[in-house]
Amino acid sequence: MKYQLSHLTRYQYQQPIANSYNLACLQPRQLPYQQVLQSSVQVTPDASSLYSQQDSFGNLRHFIHLQSPHQELSVLASSIVEVQPRDLASQLARGAGLEQLQQCFANQSPLDMSLASNDLLLARQCRLASRMIPLLPAAAELWAQVQRPDRTVLENVAALTSLIFHEFSYDPDFSSVVTPVSDVLSHRRGVCQDFAQLAISCLRAEGIPARYISGYLETQPPPGVERLVGADASHAWFAVYDPLLGWVDFDPTNNVLPDERHLTLAYGRDYADVVPLKGVLQGLGKHHLVVAVDVMPL
Repeated sequence: MKYQLSHLTRYQYQQPIANSYNLACLQPRQLPYQQVLQSSVQVTPDASSLYSQQDSFGNLRHFIHLQSPHQELSVLASSIVEVQPRDLASQLARGAGLEQLQQCFANQSPLDMSLASNDLLLARQCRLASRMIPLLPAAAELWAQVQRPDRTVLENVAALTSLIFHEFSYDPDFSSVVTPVSDVLSHRRGVCQDFAQLAISCLRAEGIPARYISGYLETQPPPGVERLVGADASHAWFAVYDPLLGWVDFDPTNNVLPDERHLTLAYGRDYADVVPLKGVLQGLGKHHLVVAVDVMPL
């Protein structure tokens, strides 16, 4: 599938502000199953400085500096992306067992030597607690409910995503981007970011590497309802490192294995590594934020 992506972020300030420094993580990744055919970032008003560089996870970030006073800032990221089918369901049974995975990290080498060595380095980071994903006893208990020794790690992870889907309620009014995983566990509700970070906490408690993925999901309106431009939203899921297969994605919010309708933007240890737009500014007063996302099949 080929898509045209548009992600608009607009800040309107109560008072003129100056020296606005921003870091954007809004360009989709080039991946074996995802090709970025076109991509651009437009800033209004014109930026005093605008350049891009890769972070330690390979995500492309744009640094934006506006020096002159302004009362509005708009950042529009536009891309054309082509996504290929991955057929992840057929891979689950071919993955490694828990002992094989642990042996991989004891030997510091993947079981399949064709896998990229830098993936193993990232996987080692993604076995540990991070800023937004602590190792919680309650998360370890959730993993213990689904873990079976006769299944591969990936098959057990699929069972975990199913458990989260069926036992946790999707509630967009419950959480914010800084809601702790412990609150999601105790209230058993949240949104895609919460469910992805909860699953990651469960897996890291067992020493299983899991990374956070930000991106988009093609949504379709109900029959007879016109598709609204700009009404889509960002999405989040996670991936597990398998020493035989590499990184394999899971979407606990929808209980599916990501495929052509999932478009990968960036990945890291947790949401804090892939915030779409963040920054600091010089000025006073409140601000109003508008975000409009559009995922249009071509």
